[in-house]
This record gives sequence, structure tokens and C-alpha cells, in this order.
Amino acid sequence: MKPFMEIDGRKIGPDHPPYIIAELSANHNGDIENAFRIIEEAKKAGADAIKLQTYRADTITIDCDKEEFQIRGGLWDGRSLYDLYEWAHTPWEWHQALFAKAKEVGITIFSSPFDFTAVDLLEDLGAPAYKIASFELVDHALIARVAQTGKPMIMSTGMANQEEIAEAIAVAKANGCEQLVMLHCVSGYPAPADQYNLRTIPDLSERFDVLAGLSDHTIDNATAVTSVALGACLIEKHVTLDRNGGGPDDSFSLEPAELAQLCRDTKTAWASLGKVNYERTEAERGNVKFRRSLYVVADIKAGEIITAENVKSIRPGFGMAPKHHDAVMGKTAKADIERGTPLSWELLAD
Repeated sequence: MKPFMEIDGRKIGPDHPPYIIAELSANHNGDIENAFRIIEEAKKAGADAIKLQTYRADTITIDCDKEEFQIRGGLWDGRSLYDLYEWAHTPWEWHQALFAKAKEVGITIFSSPFDFTAVDLLEDLGAPAYKIASFELVDHALIARVAQTGKPMIMSTGMANQEEIAEAIAVAKANGCEQLVMLHCVSGYPAPADQYNLRTIPDLSERFDVLAGLSDHTIDNATAVTSVALGACLIEKHVTLDRNGGGPDDSFSLEPAELAQLCRDTKTAWASLGKVNYERTEAERGNVKFRRSLYVVADIKAGEIITAENVKSIRPGFGMAPKHHDAVMGKTAKADIERGTPLSWELLAD
């Protein structure tokens, strides 16, 4: 496994702070000005990238009245697949303006393509990376087409079993993909935290020899922050201007202040992991003097015996270590020792 992946000069891997993707998805709610504002807010919040979804209703499904094309239950109950995607899609004619806006504010932008024509559009726009959505992980032809661009790839594993994940990775690598992050994902909207099984993240990385991250559909940041401790080097989260905005994905998306908190907390979590260390840290060094040590707690005359009444383990830490307590009991003082003196071997007769 490569130690890192790189998008627009930003290294992504276990030795680097988590890479945060703000998923714009359908949260523009049909208004390009909303999309522009989400891009601006993602940059202000500290996200590394903004991600689109590039499809049209007729590139992802067909307009059909048959029952299997209808959505029953959940957020989009009563809609057909075609109606949902017609409502939720990001118009292709917006893409150039959205890429330009991201460049203007200084944030990386790329997308999840859902067919070959989407890849062609994104290649024309100079997309620096690609994301394969969970539902498309079984579309080997799409994975192959994206891999053939030579760009870094991110693939989500929602709903996929081990065999399907292995097949998708094999297709990507066979078609030229050299930089890959696999995102552990639960494809529920929203997804309950107790179904996320985050311990899968290190197993995903080790089992398939890939970098691993998280596509998080829970409604707060706890799952994402926890994932960092388990090795997630990239985190993707839906972002909206208003969770109550009524759009397709608003209800399970972060608002800008929550995205900012995610960016801060995941970086803090990563920094706190550090390395295996049993030495004193810089923050501890000034406090060593406040540890316990052996002190004279009552005046001792020359020749007097050391007892538990005149020597005790107390703070501060300038005397002998408390582990020597039993060894000094019964010894005699070489000279007078004043109360409040740190005990040392030099003060005691052999």
C-alpha cells in the first residue's frame, strides 16, 4: 500500500491530517446560488474539497411506472427513481461555473460520475480526482473508465460484501489506478451510528492493502471523529446551508458551523494519536517537581534513626523516589536535618 495519496498537492494518508470532503450533493435545491454559497462555506469551515454528483435522471435510470422504479418508505417515499434524480441532480450546465467558483475561493472540487458521459464532462473540466459512489461499486465498466483517467480514485463500500469490494479494487488497479482510498460506508439516509461498525476501517485497510476512510451518513460528528482513531484518513460528509431546507439530502447533512467543528475535531483527534511514546512530553516536564518524593517532615538530630514519623512520601518531588521508603527506614542521620528537607542518600549514614 502506498503511504499516501495526493489530490491537488494535498497528501492523504495515516501520516497526514484527515482529508475532509464536503459533499454538496443535491443540497443546492435547484438554485446555483445555493451551490455557490455551500462552496464558500465549505472553504470557510476548513474542508479540503467540495464534491459534486454528476448525472442526469436519464443517465442513472429510466422514466418508468413499474413498481420496482417506485420508492416506498424513507425520506423519498412516493417518488419514482426518475423523479428523485430529476429533482436532485446538479445540472450539467452548472459544472463549469461551479469549478470556477471553487478555484476562485481556493478549494479543491471534483465529483462522482455516474456514466461515461459524466466522466468526459469532468475530464474536460480538469477534475483532479474521482469518487465512485456506493451504489455504483458494482459497475465495473464505470470503475474501469474512471481508472483509465489516471486520476486518484475514492470508492465507497456501502452495501458491498468482501467479494464485491475485492472485485472493484481489482478492476480499478487493472485499469491503471495507482492512488486509491476505500471509504467504509453505511448506505442509509441517515444511518444509525450503532450500525457503522467502525472497527471495519482498519480491517478494510489491511485486508485489501488500501488507504481507508469514512463516508458518514450519521447526523452528527461523533462517528466521524471516532473513525480517525481507527485509521480513517479521509472523511466525506454531506453539507447544506439549512438542515430544514426541504431538499433531498438536507435532513442528514451538516450545516456550516457543524462542518467547521468536524474539521477542527478530526484534526485534533488525528494530532492526539501521535506515536507510541513512554517518555515525558513537553507538557509534563514542568510538573515533575510536583510528584511525590521522600521528605523530612520533623527535625532529625545527628545519629537519630529514620522512622515513618520523621520521613514521609509527600509532594513536591525533589527528594528520593518513594520506592526507597522501606530501604531508608532504620538508617541514621549523618548530621542534623531540618524539617522540609528533601531526603537523599548523602544525608544518611552507611
